Amino acid sequence: MKLNAMLERLPGLVETVGDIENTDILALRIDSRKVQPGDLFFCTPGLRMDAHTFAPQAVEKGAAALVVSRRLDIDVPQVVVEDVRIATSYIAAAFYGHPADSLTMIGITGTKGKTTSSFLVKSILDEAGYRTGLIGTVCSMIGDETLPSNLTTPDPVETQALLRRMVDAGIQCVVMEVSAHATAMHRLAGVKFKVAAFTNFSQDHLDFFKDMDEYFAAKLKLFAPEVCDAIVYNVDDERVSAAMSKLGRPALRIGIREPSDVYANDIEVAERGCSFLMTWHKKFRTSISLRLSGVFNVYNALLAAGICICAGVGPEAIRRGLERVRAVPGRIELLDTGTPYRVILDYAHSPDALENILNAVRETTKGRLIALFGCGGARDHSKRPIMGEIAGRLADYCILTSDNPRNENPMDIIDAIEEGIKTTRCEYTVIENRREAIRCALKMAKPSDVVVLAGKGHETYQEINGVKHPFDEKLIVAELLKEIAKEK
Repeated sequence: MKLNAMLERLPGLVETVGDIENTDILALRIDSRKVQPGDLFFCTPGLRMDAHTFAPQAVEKGAAALVVSRRLDIDVPQVVVEDVRIATSYIAAAFYGHPADSLTMIGITGTKGKTTSSFLVKSILDEAGYRTGLIGTVCSMIGDETLPSNLTTPDPVETQALLRRMVDAGIQCVVMEVSAHATAMHRLAGVKFKVAAFTNFSQDHLDFFKDMDEYFAAKLKLFAPEVCDAIVYNVDDERVSAAMSKLGRPALRIGIREPSDVYANDIEVAERGCSFLMTWHKKFRTSISLRLSGVFNVYNALLAAGICICAGVGPEAIRRGLERVRAVPGRIELLDTGTPYRVILDYAHSPDALENILNAVRETTKGRLIALFGCGGARDHSKRPIMGEIAGRLADYCILTSDNPRNENPMDIIDAIEEGIKTTRCEYTVIENRREAIRCALKMAKPSDVVVLAGKGHETYQEINGVKHPFDEKLIVAELLKEIAKEK
């Protein structure tokens, strides 16, 4: 594709250098190490490094042109822009033929619930007869085809390439998890969403954002008039509700406590699911038997229903779609252990998420609630003692262990968690090795107890000293149960 043809919709273009009309671009590269002859290399200023410094190496490897925020003294065509990140999204869209223009785009943001809500939306749209794609934390999906996922919201080049594949496969609707990192870093600049939804808001990612206000502002970018047509939000979240009211835009409100457009009552929570009566005010009322447990999943179901209402889906497809989802990987996932106690896997790695999962499990626990968890390294340090206090307050017994320590000393992380749990009366133990910690939890569990393995969820690795080691907790639980059985 000719370089000049990729700049038609590009905002913030300062100047072009060289013969862009006759420069052919074969591929787009953000990583200089992957540059091949004929590539367009984006010199993205990063948090730690500025990719402008790698431009000479990229050109040596055969880069046909550069996208820069300042003109470089290199004899190669250059596109000079105000913001390379924004330009990357627009140029990637042009390179792949603006695939989002042919799709009904749905974006879901919020601190928690994005993954479950997106799976529920996809299920509803499938039931309504749409060919649906999904882009999210656990995986991406093109219809029934599942692809691995590295980030909640991929970089612009990967996103646009994936959207192109979806269009070519006949996909009509795409539901995306939209992270605050993605909006802050303009990964979706230029993409227009038919519906944007806000699940809830609580503390997370303060290793990246300077404070909660900056984090919240990043999420609100998804709801600008130029970014989305319709809005769905959780009216029971006070901060979200206040912000949406100030936008002055029509929106569909979902909730349980506050006056809402789509709401639930007669909620009954059980071990393996929950039932409730869902009402769209003055439109329809239907009984839902959700196979996902916890009141927070009622919120996720209401949000998914609200999104699909905005997309024109009827009540019967909404009901069937919600009820069809048996589980979402790593989200309050009940493992098939064949034991007289339950083992639940959950991705909870923030204070609010941990509190939600423990409260939800507590509702149906007849014995002890045993919580095993840690905190990720090189992430928000302030949440560690908070999560310790939450677990100590809500669980009967806690096992503090390692999560993804990354480049931190695991015991330093655990020490910080311990500060919080010591403020409670909860019994606990520290076992840094996560596999051994899980063994301990399984061996101590008695009939009617529930073991919650929090923090890893769908992840199949543990990152230690920058290296990702295989660590699939579903497999590990199965292996340990076999080992324990042989020991008896």
